[in-house]
Amino acid sequence: MALDDLKSALPGYAKDLKLNLGSVIGNSELPRQQLWGTVLACAIASRSPKVLTELEPEAKANLSPEAYTAAKAAAAVMAMNNVFYRTRHLLSDPEYGSLRAGLRMNVIGNPGVDKADFELWSLAVSAVNGCGQCLDSHEQVLRKAGVDRETIQEAFKIASVLQAVGTVLDAEATLAGAQADAPAAEAAAV
Repeated sequence: MALDDLKSALPGYAKDLKLNLGSVIGNSELPRQQLWGTVLACAIASRSPKVLTELEPEAKANLSPEAYTAAKAAAAVMAMNNVFYRTRHLLSDPEYGSLRAGLRMNVIGNPGVDKADFELWSLAVSAVNGCGQCLDSHEQVLRKAGVDRETIQEAFKIASVLQAVGTVLDAEATLAGAQADAPAAEAAAV
């Protein structure tokens, strides 16, 4: 199982992440589509090749083709929206908030899956990307749709753990590459 491979790839100092990874995915109470759509969207948002390549096959096996595409679409549109709306919010000039965005976001209106699932995935990606305005917006839509706080928190728990796992694995891969390159660099310097 890919989840076990990811857990075993984590170094000893990241034991908490290993335990949390098993907990937020392996013991999640989210329905299968919500869980695996959140996992896929957050794996993409994490920008970690290892996290994505390990989790994507299992996500694909647990999602309908429509849900698989919609989860990827949530990651894609939120990658754009999170930068745009976070920047607009962070600028001290409030006039930017009154300007027309002029960006296409049609998939939000017609994601091809249950709207609440897509909103949940969008919220989780927004957590990874740190856009408070998007988090508030998606949380409000989810709450109006009757989604409870526990479900919403499950999504951003998954987001936080996958982001942390990706950070650690990518850092370890970089350090391993640097250590492997060190003898060659020393030899070239002689």
